[in-house]
Amino acid sequence: MRGGPYAAIALAVVSVSFSAIFISWSTSPFITIALYRLALASLILAPFALLDRRRPLRGISRRDALIMIGVGAILATHFTLWIGSLKIEGVSVNVASSVILVTSHPLLVGVLSHYVLRERLNAWMALGIALGFSGVVVIAVADSTARSGSGIGDLLAFTGGIAAGFYFLAGRRLRQRVPLLAYAFVVYVSATGVLFLYALGLRESLLPVGDWRTELALFLAMAVIPQIGGHTLYNWSLRWVTAPVVSLSLVGEPIGSSLLAWALLNQAPGAAVALGGALALGGIYLTVLGQGARTQQAIAARDVE
Repeated sequence: MRGGPYAAIALAVVSVSFSAIFISWSTSPFITIALYRLALASLILAPFALLDRRRPLRGISRRDALIMIGVGAILATHFTLWIGSLKIEGVSVNVASSVILVTSHPLLVGVLSHYVLRERLNAWMALGIALGFSGVVVIAVADSTARSGSGIGDLLAFTGGIAAGFYFLAGRRLRQRVPLLAYAFVVYVSATGVLFLYALGLRESLLPVGDWRTELALFLAMAVIPQIGGHTLYNWSLRWVTAPVVSLSLVGEPIGSSLLAWALLNQAPGAAVALGGALALGGIYLTVLGQGARTQQAIAARDVE
């Protein structure tokens, strides 16, 4: 197990970095993309979750099942907002801006933990939050100056990041008592159901738009690579790694996605976006590093008592 979690983290970061690329290549509406991504991921996990001899699904309490359904709804909202920031005509933003903004959820989690949970910020967290939000502002101003309407795309990506923050907060305690496979399956199925309702409510297509073979191949790639090979593997590996590794892994996705977008989509970020991205990613790193240090201090104080 020595190097396993670290290798898994590296593989997960590379996998999730391809998510925005696959989305950009698709010609289907944003809701359709999200729906098929989660539906196919659910189908892939179904035989493993349903046929597991240990029957992890049977051990889930009704209360936990209801909470996981809510977590699935949050995940569906996250994907709706974030993929919308990349695909909605007239307001979409480039991959670098979108992925950096949607990954900024540790900044919000830090603020909420201070004001809602009454967990005081340490110096690293305070500096990281200030630095991170300054980078978010720089990106938003740069995008809105460069193209009208992109401010809405930035807002979609940022609110998608807020949803991701609630998703991680809600899942943190559940994962302590619910096995990973059962947790992922129930959450993904719930998200699929909510996305189906979103598609009906917004009157979006329930079928792929464009060449259906290419679209289904992209949807399957999203389900296998960034969803299962990225998010699910990432959640498994974080159980064994240290806070600095968590911090670096969080900033790895926007860096990887931006480099891939530069190489595969010819999307070179402007100087202002690059500056804002550097500030935001540095802030995210310091914030998560500070959260890890605060957690270790709390554990040490509890052991002393």
